[in-house]
Amino acid sequence: MYLFLAFLLVPIIEIALFIQVGGLIGLWPTLAIVVLTAVLGTWLVRTQGRMALGQLNRAFNQLDDPTEPLAHGAMILFSGALLLTPGFFTDALGFALLVPGVRVAVYRYLRARVQVSSFQVGPGPGMRQPHHDTGDVIDGEWEEVRPHRERGAGPSGWVEGPDRH
Repeated sequence: MYLFLAFLLVPIIEIALFIQVGGLIGLWPTLAIVVLTAVLGTWLVRTQGRMALGQLNRAFNQLDDPTEPLAHGAMILFSGALLLTPGFFTDALGFALLVPGVRVAVYRYLRARVQVSSFQVGPGPGMRQPHHDTGDVIDGEWEEVRPHRERGAGPSGWVEGPDRH
């Protein structure tokens, strides 16, 4: 039900804001603001995304819980989608999600309402460990070369023919 309301209300809000802002400052400045926020938002999403990826790498390297960096990364990705969507309301929400304090508040709100029943790293009980062959691996490239032969000339001599067992 909430998703239906969002798909219904967000376009109505965006159209109303476009009409209001366009009436105040005109068509071209309104379109310039929309394009400028998309470009600025893309740059901010890239920089915030790099920082979130660095935090996620640190959490994995230190064997910490990666939940918060993953949530921040998801919110940054969502803010990027909002900022690329033309409109003032979606831009405001997208820019708000790029503020680390807002993301922390949203994370805490969601964390209080989600209960994790189990968490496991590695194979579970009854799952086999993957078999790792410790033999030597030789990597190479090859190309099959077939010499031009006349029909009916028999085997080339490089390999035994079917009648030479």
